[in-house]
Amino acid sequence: MPVYTYRREDGTTFDIRQSFLEEPLTVDPVTGQKVQRVVHPAGIIFKGSGFYVNDSKNASRSSVNNTANGHKDKTETKTDSKPAVTQAAAD
Repeated sequence: MPVYTYRREDGTTFDIRQSFLEEPLTVDPVTGQKVQRVVHPAGIIFKGSGFYVNDSKNASRSSVNNTANGHKDKTETKTDSKPAVTQAAAD
């Protein structure tokens, strides 16, 4: 069962263990003051590879992404503007 934090009207807080199925408290069972449930942000933990761009890039994916973004891949070779002359064409 989870532990929920409640804030009293006077600003003090208390924790209570409740089931998921129970309705939130509206009154402090000890003091009788009106209470409101405090929602805390949940922590996120990233484990393993693939959560960051530089963790899971491989060569083929990198070249596709760079080409799509307008960047040239370093592995591309420069081609000459002149056509290559073969032996059969020269004869």
